Amino acid sequence: MPQRLHIGRVPVDVVDSQQALAEVARLVEARQGGFVFTPNVDHVVNVEDDEAFAHAYTQADLSVADGMPLVWASRLLGTPLPERVAGSDLVGPLLELAGQRGWRVYFLGAGPGVAEKAARVARARWNTQVVGVDAPMVNLRDEAQLDGIARQLADAKPDLVLMAFGAPKQELLIARIAGQVKPAVLLGVGASLDFIAGTVKRAPAFMRKTGFEWLYRLSQEPGRLWKRYLVNDPKFALILLRTWNERRTARDRAS
Repeated sequence: MPQRLHIGRVPVDVVDSQQALAEVARLVEARQGGFVFTPNVDHVVNVEDDEAFAHAYTQADLSVADGMPLVWASRLLGTPLPERVAGSDLVGPLLELAGQRGWRVYFLGAGPGVAEKAARVARARWNTQVVGVDAPMVNLRDEAQLDGIARQLADAKPDLVLMAFGAPKQELLIARIAGQVKPAVLLGVGASLDFIAGTVKRAPAFMRKTGFEWLYRLSQEPGRLWKRYLVNDPKFALILLRTWNERRTARDRAS
C-alpha cells in the first residue's frame, strides 16, 4: 500500500499518475470492491465542518491529490507528493485500460446528456465497454432513492463506476452505496465526464501545471464558483498551518 499523508483531515496517498492507475487496476481486478477519491483544496476545507464527508474519506481505498496546492503543501509537511494526480488526467488512461482489459464501466452523474455523450466518446476513442449511463437528481436524504441507484448499478454488473456529481455529494453517495455494488470500484470524477464529452473546456496545460486551473475555472463559471475559490478556499492556509504544527509537535515528542 502507498504511504499516506494527511493534510488537515484529508488523507492523500503518495503516488504518481502511473502508480495511481496501477492501484485502481489492482482494486478492479481484486474483485473486492472499493472506492477512490481525488481531493483538492475545497475538499480539505469542507471536510473540517462535515463529519459525514470526513468519515467517507477515512474509508477511501485510494486518495490522490487533484490540485497543485496539495502537492506544495506536502513538501512543506515533509512528505512530498511526486506530482499532481488530477482525476481528469486519470480518467482517460483508466478508460483506455478498461477498453484493453474488457472492464465494464458505468457513467453516473453530470448534466443532462453529458454521460451519454461521454460514453460515445469513450467507446469510439478507447473501445471502452460502457454498460450504463444515468444522471439522476440525487437527494442524499432519500434512502429509497439511494437504494434504487445501488440496485441499478448492481444489475448492470460494472467493474468500474465513474461518478460525477461534484463534492461532497459524489463522495457521500459513493461511501453510502459502495458495499451494495461490490465488486465494482467507484471513482469520484467531478467534471471529468464534461471534459470527455467536450461540454466544458479544461484549462490550458500551463495553467494546470502552475496551479492556476482554479482561476481558469472561475473565469468560466464565476456565478457558481466565486464563493468556493474566493471565500472558502483561503481557509486552507490555516488548516495547513495547523497540520504543520501538529506534525512538528509529534516529531518533538518522538525525539
